[in-house]
Amino acid sequence: MLEVLYEDNHVLAVNKPAGLLVHGDETGDTTLADMAKAYIKEKYNKPGNVFVGVVHRLDRPVSGVVLLAKTSKALARLNELFRSRKTQKTYWAVVQRRPPQEEGTLVHWLVKDSSRNITKAYAKENRSGQRSELHYRLLQAQQGCYLLEVNPITGRSHQIRVQLASMRCPILGDLKYGAPQPLPDKSIALHARQLQFEHPTLKTQVTVSAPPPQNAAWGPFR
Repeated sequence: MLEVLYEDNHVLAVNKPAGLLVHGDETGDTTLADMAKAYIKEKYNKPGNVFVGVVHRLDRPVSGVVLLAKTSKALARLNELFRSRKTQKTYWAVVQRRPPQEEGTLVHWLVKDSSRNITKAYAKENRSGQRSELHYRLLQAQQGCYLLEVNPITGRSHQIRVQLASMRCPILGDLKYGAPQPLPDKSIALHARQLQFEHPTLKTQVTVSAPPPQNAAWGPFR
């Protein structure tokens, strides 16, 4: 069942649950795009194929706002907004170690190993890496866990996960980047909290927010 956050004739924003793929991969598992097509087909009683364009993605174990396009015009314009970094993304992350500063900016050069689906972060410039930058600030501390607000300036694969781990603050449940144990549902405590973007046809600013998952990792911060 899709949790729809915003919808009009051109765009559809939903709250992706952790564990769901945004776009198809070799597993053949049901995707968010599949569910969106089925939702539109049923809601509007559309015959034939339904168009849904994937504008951006979240890693499978990550939850939160995902923006989809309902028309090819919207898809092209939204793709350009994301490519030119004219959107504002806000994430929440729960970590088990207090960051060295309550607020800061992290810059690394990230190198992705596609064969292992893992990214490495280098503090100094690396010719084969992509410069990656994010800003974080500590929002709350509860029960030995720390809630960080993260604004990525760039959009690299696994960027938030590996950059937070590089300051010895791995995300809760993220075994790939140094968390000591998994979460019961195999998710990680990283959530795409808010997305701000220019509407592809109206040219107005749209802000979409998603509540975090109903699991124990987020309980102290509700």
